[in-house]
Amino acid sequence: MAFLIGAVLAIVIGLSATLFGLDRDRAFYPTVMIVIASYYVLFAVVGGSMNALIIELVVAAVFFGASIAGFKYTLWLIVAALLAHGIFDFVHGRFIANPGVPAWWPAFCLTYDVAAAAYLGWLLTRKRVRADAIAGSASKRIANFK
Repeated sequence: MAFLIGAVLAIVIGLSATLFGLDRDRAFYPTVMIVIASYYVLFAVVGGSMNALIIELVVAAVFFGASIAGFKYTLWLIVAALLAHGIFDFVHGRFIANPGVPAWWPAFCLTYDVAAAAYLGWLLTRKRVRADAIAGSASKRIANFK
């Protein structure tokens, strides 16, 4: 059931974001990736494990970095990060003892990640969302801010 709910939820959220225009801003999918990466940190806090918290913070920092890079350069990095997080979900319990993780979470999150990656990849191939950042846009925003 966790697999089905993860897949359906990812597609419903993706379609809703497209329908309502939430994903017109390139920051949408990198932000989703950051939120996804933060859940294991939350579970470590809930489980009261300092060891798990430290490990989960390091892993989340890697995905945070990938999210920023994806936003700055190309959303294809977000597709890759979502797929990598799905793999992480698959092997998580074998390498990290996090007592706060619900038993159903890895299956749910793995399926959500893969479905979200597929949906974003589809949007990018159809050019419904711009993959690459506009060169110099950050410096233009800073110049306009002054």
